[in-house]
Amino acid sequence: MTTPISGTHYGLTAGDYHATMASVGASLRTLEHRGRPLVVPFDADEVRPAYRGATLAPWPNRVVDGRYTFDGVEQQLALTEPARGHALHGLATWLDFEPVDRSADAVTLAATIQAQEGYPHRIDVAVAFSLDEQGLHTTVTATNTGSSRAPWGTGPHPYLVAGEGRVDDWTLTLPADTVLTVTEDRLIPVGLEAVAGGGFDFRAPRPIADTFIDHAFTGLTRGEDGAATVTLRAPEGTGVEMTWDGACPWVQIHTADRDIPELDRLGLAVEPMTCPPDAFNSGTDLIVLEPGASTSAGWTIRAI
Repeated sequence: MTTPISGTHYGLTAGDYHATMASVGASLRTLEHRGRPLVVPFDADEVRPAYRGATLAPWPNRVVDGRYTFDGVEQQLALTEPARGHALHGLATWLDFEPVDRSADAVTLAATIQAQEGYPHRIDVAVAFSLDEQGLHTTVTATNTGSSRAPWGTGPHPYLVAGEGRVDDWTLTLPADTVLTVTEDRLIPVGLEAVAGGGFDFRAPRPIADTFIDHAFTGLTRGEDGAATVTLRAPEGTGVEMTWDGACPWVQIHTADRDIPELDRLGLAVEPMTCPPDAFNSGTDLIVLEPGASTSAGWTIRAI
């Protein structure tokens, strides 16, 4: 049987939830609760569009101009966002991950980022997906199996769906005090600003309407368990919630604006991140993995 172009697929079922993972990019291809989509899906036999559901590593978001210096050595990454001239969303998004553990409600997919030009480090990446009555849980673990210390960051790229309609129709709750402002043309980080009273202040739930968002947020309010939570609700009362642990002090929110009307603002990208955009240059919250060291980050998507 021919393998679909998005890779081998792994279906998980638990209670009222069903999810499908695609091996290319360790991607979340579908997630449903009682048949209701919680993320924007993509077809099994298509090239995954707009990073839907991909695992981002060894950096999330952008490295400006694809250029950075680490341990005194200047590196140049391939420019995978040609229109803006940046290296976007890491090196793992097109790797074909292999299963290392599998059950009816869980799968762990693993791949190795090999040392290469621009990133001369070897990192083993394991992405553990598990499904239960509380939703879909994901944990990304990185282990430095090379001989040099390595810069590292990670995050997911789901487009959440609250119910009927599109982004404009839904109400967002985003418990973030601070937004990272960026240049309009190339989305290069400029500086941090308080959201209070501005267009990016969603600390109290309010409709997204026609607001354009493609920004990173921090200063997150967390619960007693240390988790931060973004909530998205449709007018009819359905919704979806995403929580993540303290390993991710940042979250990128994107309203998925597209020039093609049928694809425009289909879902809200919610991307918890261990570091902000261009962390390979700023060093902000950048994880440095010593040889043999490991680090993990986790998040959960559930229906409400």
